[in-house]
Amino acid sequence: MSVTAISGSTNSSLCSGSANALNRSCLRTRKGQMMFGTEKGFLLHQCVRNVVFTGHQADVPGRCGMKRVEAGWLFKGGGGDQGSEAGLERSESANEDILIFFYQLDLATRVQYALNLEEYDIAKQLRNKLNEVEAEVIKQQETKRGLSSKSEAQDKGISLLRLRADLQNAIENENYAVAADIRDQMSKLEADSLAASIKAQAFEKAHFEFRLGQKVRHKKFGYRAVVCGMDPVCCETSLWMENAQVDQLTRGPDQPYYQVLVDVHEDPNLLVAYVPEENLLAPEEPDKARFDHPYTSFLFYGMDSAGDFIPVKQLREKYNRPRHEVPYDPQDDV
Repeated sequence: MSVTAISGSTNSSLCSGSANALNRSCLRTRKGQMMFGTEKGFLLHQCVRNVVFTGHQADVPGRCGMKRVEAGWLFKGGGGDQGSEAGLERSESANEDILIFFYQLDLATRVQYALNLEEYDIAKQLRNKLNEVEAEVIKQQETKRGLSSKSEAQDKGISLLRLRADLQNAIENENYAVAADIRDQMSKLEADSLAASIKAQAFEKAHFEFRLGQKVRHKKFGYRAVVCGMDPVCCETSLWMENAQVDQLTRGPDQPYYQVLVDVHEDPNLLVAYVPEENLLAPEEPDKARFDHPYTSFLFYGMDSAGDFIPVKQLREKYNRPRHEVPYDPQDDV
């Protein structure tokens, strides 16, 4: 099943974009008629107001069987204008990361809903699927945060100790050909271990200038955006970094990168951008102007008194970020 659009229960909007990663998380059972991703029971009527059906295709089950529909953007695009410079920072992987996060939220809601209806078998199946998704997400987060690099460095350190012992035995036995081969292995392992340690330290010591939910403006392209994710260093592919000309940045790839939602009224062709810290600027005055994007309804509770968005608890937990409190202004009571 091709999943290119996801709609949410309760107050979420239909989210269009690439969600190919969700294909692997789809499950069907004849008895329960359950389909995860675009499954029966989604309240599509809440999303009709926010989408027009032109663009990518998705299977949406209805009461009369499977119906083929096409879900697209209300704001004249969503594909990203690859011809523009701003489109070079468009990130499909960041978009999928957000959609998978939404998928987790939806599964958790469905688990609770099934429990409330005392449908324990369905709740168990949903919980098992949620556990699978969460386990995979944790692996990805560990890789991004450098925890896997730290573990990798430790493993390589243990391997080096073993190779040193093997080297000593080879020398004592005058097996110099084997000793030379072991030295080559040790040299390569030491270089890999050093690189993994440096990466892990960079992740542990990362300092973010911007926070989740904060409204920002792109220094070069001028569009307004809101931060919805962050990485200590660039976690995109080498091809993406080449296309985005990361090597021409002052701080290169070894600086914080942010997933940002772009205001659709300023750039309707740019869905989610992955922007280096040096290209973002916080507004000098509180930005309380209207901000529209189809993902804000499930990533944030709403806007605070300073005009920034309040991230949902699960989003803060995902990035291990503290809750931001807006400084008290006595004039607010006037």
